[in-house]
Amino acid sequence: MNRESIVFCLLAVAVALGVCALGFTIAALPAATSAAAGRPVPAETLGEVDLGGAWGKVSVIELVGFYVENPPAAKSAAGAAVPATKRFGGC
Repeated sequence: MNRESIVFCLLAVAVALGVCALGFTIAALPAATSAAAGRPVPAETLGEVDLGGAWGKVSVIELVGFYVENPPAAKSAAGAAVPATKRFGGC
């Protein structure tokens, strides 16, 4: 390799690292926001979530209660949802 190629490659890597460092400082969250995201808060303080459509605004407590009463369907080993079991002889 000649000297110009080595200098070009080193300068290109240095410029790329500089652009990445500058981009990270612009795109990174502020330290206070990052610290607040790692701190758990009670569900009562989260307020309401707008689900849109016919549901409108629903509190987080109601969403958690619905999830506890109606858990998601279990998945089989293949990844497909397990079929619901027939609990009574209805229609």
